[in-house]
Amino acid sequence: MSYVDGFVAAVPTANKEAYRAHAALMAPLFKECGALSVVECWGDDVPEGKLTSFTMAVKREEHESVVFSWVTWPSRQVRDAGWARMMADPRMQPGQNPMPFDGKRLIYGGFEMMMSV
Repeated sequence: MSYVDGFVAAVPTANKEAYRAHAALMAPLFKECGALSVVECWGDDVPEGKLTSFTMAVKREEHESVVFSWVTWPSRQVRDAGWARMMADPRMQPGQNPMPFDGKRLIYGGFEMMMSV
């Protein structure tokens, strides 16, 4: 089964196009490093929770939107090698493609796919 990296972030709503441009530069790099696909989603119907929610998880502020993204890889091994290659790439160096959001509130993790229909 494939492997998935998942991401959730709070992005200033005013930075939507800057985020799109950032993602458009990153997607080809992921693909060059072995990713099968890159999906970026801008929150449209993200309800506030009482105990948990996407908005609470990223500490979304009034002027921000939630972004939900994922990258699929053929395997965990390809993903690990891909990330190592990406981190060494000059396009990933500080100042090359600054994130248009607060990276400290980015939630991410790797997931072994259990089912895909």
